Order: sequence, then structure tokens, then C-alpha cells
Amino acid sequence: MKPHLVIIGLGNPGKEHARTRHNIGFRAVELLSSEFGQGEWKDQQKYLCRMQEARIVTVPVLLVQPSTYMNRSGECIRKLIEFYKLNPRQQILVICDDIDLPLGEMRLRMKGGPGTHNGLRSIVVILGEEFPRLRVGIGANVSGADLAAWVLSVPSVEEQQILENTMKTLPAKVKEFVMEKTKE
Repeated sequence: MKPHLVIIGLGNPGKEHARTRHNIGFRAVELLSSEFGQGEWKDQQKYLCRMQEARIVTVPVLLVQPSTYMNRSGECIRKLIEFYKLNPRQQILVICDDIDLPLGEMRLRMKGGPGTHNGLRSIVVILGEEFPRLRVGIGANVSGADLAAWVLSVPSVEEQQILENTMKTLPAKVKEFVMEKTKE
């Protein structure tokens, strides 16, 4: 299948990272999988990822979780763009966490810099800043605390509830994005 859109959720591989703040992107594509996925997830070493075919209304989509660590996410995306001959401005959507957004807030941007996010930085180095990204706020770390330790920590029960409520709205937001893209 030639996808019309590739949705990449950023995260770190391994069970030890599964519930961390930094793996919001992985959880997002898993949620999209349960809503729109078709078939099974497949390991694709050729593209450095796991992927699953999906269909959002009539639009063929690939759901992707890079198998590299966060700071090398761009390698996977480069391979997918080259193989499928995708236009990053029109045919990818990156979903990731953001410490600069309040906990549970979502923000869709069509372009922009990476901020302090190493996964986005890896992608920007390869693609430039013009690609859509949906950022999910994980809240700022405690003043003076180590940023890496913060994003790799598991949210509290209260924080998890806020994030779960946000994630419930994610499939509708992504569907809206996809339908807008098909009009262009």
C-alpha cells in the first residue's frame, strides 16, 4: 500500500519506557491503531520501525513507531520518506510529548523548531522545520530537576488521568487533520 499519510509517534523502545512521559507519541499511535488500524503491527528493520496499515475514513495511512531511540527518530523518517517518496509538508504527521505545553494540552503546528525535544531535533536536522506535528503537553519539570529524568519518569496517577482524557480526543483530532489534508 502506498500511504497518503504516515503518522509517526515518537518514543523510546523497550518496556522500561512504555509508560513514561516521553512515550506519549507511541501511546498515541497505539490508540490510533485501535481506532483505525488494519492488520497487525510489523517490525520493519529496513525502515527502523514498527508499522501498521490503517485507514482513516477512506485515506490509506501508515502508523509508525521508530525502533531507534528518541534522539535518532529522524533516521526512520528519512527512510520512509525516501522509499515512499513522501512530501513531508503534506504526508507526514509527527506526534510527540512537549514539556512547554501545560499537562494535557494538545497543539497542532504545520512547522516550527524542535525546542528542547531531541526527537524533533533529529527530524529537523534531516527534514528542516516544515512538517506537521501534534504535540501533547506533559507539563514542565520541577525547577532545577534534570530534564532527561523528568521526561523519562512515569506520570503520577492524577497526571495519567489528565493524559488519558486528552488521549480520548486524539483520534478525532487526527481524523480532522487527515480530512483537511485530503481537501488540499
